[in-house]
Amino acid sequence: MEIVISEDVNNRIDTYLSEKLDYSRSKIAKMISDGTVLVNGKKTKNSYILKENDVITVGEYVEEEMNIEPENIPLDIVYEDDDVIVVNKPNGMVVHPAVGNNHGTLVNALLNYSKNLSDINGEFRPGIVHRIDADTTGLLMVAKNNKSHEILADQLSKKETTRKYIALVWGVIKEDTATIDAPIGRDNTDRKKMAVTSINSKDAITHLKVLKRFKEATLIELQLETGRTHQIRVHMNYINHPVVNDPVYGRRKIIDETGQCLHAYSLCFNHPKTKEYMEFKCELPECFKNILKMFEDNE
Repeated sequence: MEIVISEDVNNRIDTYLSEKLDYSRSKIAKMISDGTVLVNGKKTKNSYILKENDVITVGEYVEEEMNIEPENIPLDIVYEDDDVIVVNKPNGMVVHPAVGNNHGTLVNALLNYSKNLSDINGEFRPGIVHRIDADTTGLLMVAKNNKSHEILADQLSKKETTRKYIALVWGVIKEDTATIDAPIGRDNTDRKKMAVTSINSKDAITHLKVLKRFKEATLIELQLETGRTHQIRVHMNYINHPVVNDPVYGRRKIIDETGQCLHAYSLCFNHPKTKEYMEFKCELPECFKNILKMFEDNE
């Protein structure tokens, strides 16, 4: 039991508990949601603002067990050797399992496909060196052993890899090229979203180049200099050119087609063993092409 003192007044309860308890923000959010955390004997919300002498009760929290099973899900393997796999992830596929979503992920498919995957990131993220969003399509590198994983992760942290995306965004971008340098952190009003903010944020840099302009949209190429969660989607929304069909940051109508118009089409890195420079590309998926054709036909 905790009694709120004056210096903690006006803090959000989730922020307060994350500092008091050795739990992640996501775990605290679940505890608040299921009533494990009570304020003055009543259920509350993550956004509740603490008042002096509030009584906070934290019950025992039992996490849902999660078993990860191999699943026979087809994979589009672009390249594979003894150390690395490059896979073209389809639209709608989550990269790794989480509580409440432990089926149909890329990891489930990889476990069925290969017995050799790195385990540096734990049993729920075997082989996963980096991620892209569920509704983003395109290229990912997967490590087949721990040594390769360490080297590839080091390349990512040192910005020695090159990741390029193609996106269709709302509105006509006038500049031919631009750089968005705006820090990204958790959205203060919606903890499930990210936002450009100066509060508890990290540097985020995205470079863009216009490929084609339409009446209502622009086709662009983007290159990441950093790799923040939802970086491209947040940055494009920030400059008022959200990704077409983005279900979270879109702020515009959703076209009656499946798929978010963001595709990781190019991935370059040095092979973890041979040091050979490797470059991979994959064409736009059908879901992206279908939406793009609508704008081309409207010209």
